[in-house]
Amino acid sequence: MIVQLTGRLTEVQPSFVVLDVGGVGYEMGVSANTAAAMPEVGTEQVSLFTRMVVREGAVDLFGFGTRDERALFDRLVGISKVGPKLALSVLSTFTPAALAGVVGSQDAKRMATVPGVGQKTASRLLMELVDIFAKDPTLRGLSAPAGDATGDIAPVVMGGVDADVTEALLAMGFTPQEAELAIEGREAAGAATVEAALSYALKRLGGRS
Repeated sequence: MIVQLTGRLTEVQPSFVVLDVGGVGYEMGVSANTAAAMPEVGTEQVSLFTRMVVREGAVDLFGFGTRDERALFDRLVGISKVGPKLALSVLSTFTPAALAGVVGSQDAKRMATVPGVGQKTASRLLMELVDIFAKDPTLRGLSAPAGDATGDIAPVVMGGVDADVTEALLAMGFTPQEAELAIEGREAAGAATVEAALSYALKRLGGRS
């Protein structure tokens, strides 16, 4: 079982990263939160906690920035009808501490903001996760940030081109973390106008529109 990898970061996308470990490239599915926290491409000695998921006809590797995130992934995929894709969607929408706040307040409306989660599924997940947070020693100590009952992450304050492009990406259905990662480096790339920056961001996001 591969539980951690350390190597040179060779690629970062909103949904996956690639680490070169001893000349072997490992592609790992990641949450948008983990992707946004990655250092610059080319950085050496980048470590990610990992989990390998073996399914019929496929072996997938997933990477996590923290043990808490990996522990939540393990618990989420253990819930009926929750696969790795939906688990990463939850972890892309909420940090572990933010999710603890949502679960603690049983906020089905907030849980239903996760792409792929409807109101019925949100209520079911909250019921399952209450027990998980209470019993899992790794997750028991998690709590929402002070003064934030729902566990929301404070938004990054931006202005001008970045703000306009971020607003456009959010309207397209991308998460705040995906938008932040997508516009990273746009000035160095010469994308000075809103139109150029949006085109740059969409290319980084794989051309989705």
